[in-house]
Amino acid sequence: MNCLHSPYYNRPIQPEVGHRMLRLRNKRILLGITGGIAAYKSAELTRELRRQGAEVHVVMTRAGQEFITPLTLQALSGNPVHTDLLDPEAEAGMGHIELARWADLVLVAPATADFMSRMAAGLGNDLLTTLCLATHSPIALAPAMNQGMWQDPATQKSIETLKSRGVTLFGPAEGSQACGEVGPGRMLEPVELVEHCAGMFQFECLTGKRVMITAGPTREAIDPVRYITNHSSGKMGFALAEAAAEAGAEVLLVAGPVNLETPERVKRVNIVSAEDLYKAVHDNMDDQDIFIGTAAVADYRPAQCAPGKLKKDPNSDAGLTIEMVRNPDIIASVAKLPEGKRPFTVGFAAETSDVVGYAKGKLQRKSLNMIIANDVSDSSIGFNSDNNAVTVIAPDYEEAIPTGSKRTLARQLVKMISQQFEQTRKQ
Repeated sequence: MNCLHSPYYNRPIQPEVGHRMLRLRNKRILLGITGGIAAYKSAELTRELRRQGAEVHVVMTRAGQEFITPLTLQALSGNPVHTDLLDPEAEAGMGHIELARWADLVLVAPATADFMSRMAAGLGNDLLTTLCLATHSPIALAPAMNQGMWQDPATQKSIETLKSRGVTLFGPAEGSQACGEVGPGRMLEPVELVEHCAGMFQFECLTGKRVMITAGPTREAIDPVRYITNHSSGKMGFALAEAAAEAGAEVLLVAGPVNLETPERVKRVNIVSAEDLYKAVHDNMDDQDIFIGTAAVADYRPAQCAPGKLKKDPNSDAGLTIEMVRNPDIIASVAKLPEGKRPFTVGFAAETSDVVGYAKGKLQRKSLNMIIANDVSDSSIGFNSDNNAVTVIAPDYEEAIPTGSKRTLARQLVKMISQQFEQTRKQ
């Protein structure tokens, strides 16, 4: 988790909330709730984290369930609530070790004196303490307790132990407490906790951006059992989707028929034909910042799909003639959207000769912001290969990227696309 840092928070919040909140988009927050009266605030905290684009899984101690129900947190988080360490049904879904690996940040709010003491002692006697022991992700605690308990030497010793292990504290605040006393120990308000969570993440190059990527081939039906397609595997588009999500983007992947798993934190829409792809792209185009068209879209489709399987005439050697019609030019249709709806548009040019020349013509003809050209006649970097080599072209920019894995190349391309996107916004 090299995109995270762990400062010690116990200071007023600075007024840069809007910009920093974008950092929570696509992040995974594991929210622990322990047995304090401040647990009622955890409902609003869960809702606010989700509103800022984070995915939330909630883990509750038995005492926490006495103050707020798991059903409430399930409804607000949109995910099952985890309560028991040895729950066979839960383990069959997302086991506790997998849950520990899943999180970008573990936030315990409220964190009671009892929980902090057990955590400082290294105990793993319930699900939440076990997760804290197992995770390699940063851990933040939002203390909530009586002011006397907070100031007790035993609690302060636990705090020093936890801080020495890199645990971050959000708060506590001072003020009136549920017991009627006044002093330090109040849990911070949900909006403050969300702001502090956002501060745990760096601003990556696509943080807060929405990116749509098309990938894979299309299939154009001849009859119910035959179709026209191409050799695209979708690997480059899927690698770009993974890299864009790593860079902080909210990614929508529109994929043709491929045998690839959806990258983590990427939403996927499956299509079959070019017409399906056109509809899926334009149905989801609102508020997209960047469009990357890597799909190998069939230029033509049969004018009619036969209602039944076409049969050959056993008494004739005559061939079969299929009338073909043009498919919609999807990337050109995106690039020609009106100002305000048009995303930064990146095309791909898979060519077999004069690769750069054809790509430059396509860039100009279709009014693209960038185009990425590759030579698919070379089997070592063409369709179905795990490697690629490309030339990146913009109106005033050209750079060749040598052969490398598609995953490595995708990360380079995402950085270059982000840089060109920002330059275009400044113009």
